[in-house]
Amino acid sequence: MDSRLNLRTAALLTVPPLLWAGNAVTGRLVNGLVPPITLNFLRWFFAFLILLPLAGWVMRRSSPLWPHWKRFALLGLLGVGCYNALQYLALKTSTPLNVTLVAASTPIWMLFVGAWFFGQRITSRQMAGAVLSIAGVLVVLSHGDWDALLQVRLVPGDFYVLLATFAWAFYSWLLIRPGDPPEIRGDWAAFLMAQMVFGLGWSLLFAAGEWSAGITHIEWGWPLAVALAYVAIGPAILAYRCWGIGVQRVGPTIAAFFSNLTPLFAAVMSATMLGELPHVYHAIAFVLIVGGIVVSSQRR
Repeated sequence: MDSRLNLRTAALLTVPPLLWAGNAVTGRLVNGLVPPITLNFLRWFFAFLILLPLAGWVMRRSSPLWPHWKRFALLGLLGVGCYNALQYLALKTSTPLNVTLVAASTPIWMLFVGAWFFGQRITSRQMAGAVLSIAGVLVVLSHGDWDALLQVRLVPGDFYVLLATFAWAFYSWLLIRPGDPPEIRGDWAAFLMAQMVFGLGWSLLFAAGEWSAGITHIEWGWPLAVALAYVAIGPAILAYRCWGIGVQRVGPTIAAFFSNLTPLFAAVMSATMLGELPHVYHAIAFVLIVGGIVVSSQRR
């Protein structure tokens, strides 16, 4: 792992938040067409079908996956199953503003998970970068009006978001742990498929809980088909592919700061779809978030 951040790696790590922002907008558009946790399962099911011709060999009995099944089952649980399912659960009892606000703590969680479980040292530059990055998210959420943040009240559902960010932080640190079979680690499709084999099972389990509660209505049609194609190819396959490469190059700590670009991209996309031009506070937020990335990635 090389902790130096260059333009190529920065571009790679910008792709996931851009695609995840589109995923958030898409989720709002199909809100009445499919239950949220079912949407997550369908997204990974179609992503699985897309990767099957490229990495179906991973599921063979002779595959090197099975001696390492515990590790990939954990990656699948944290990255594919828990992360999105917990966010969807949070939205049942919380608001999008609260969810995004709590999720902005991802860089902080990434720092502390690295320190608590993986023996990483937290530097003053990393803490300063985290403060700048979170400040940028706050500017987006408040629309430049700080009084709006004073009206935010945390609710029990926000606890699910904290669990989701913890799961994502742990997942990201596990990505750089050594010991994976070289046949799988060296093949991006195989590495993602190895996680997806188990993650799809976790997603199905969570979706079954939703179905048992009687939430089963799905309106099939072209709008849902286009949405599923996007979330399967973009936020699932391409985003996880780019995130994995970026984390392996610069580490989870620096990569985490890029995740705070997601609410900024989502806000700009939403404004554009409504025919509105980006505002000055969007530019201020961008400067703060990028400033956090630059400060945290600088070496002494």
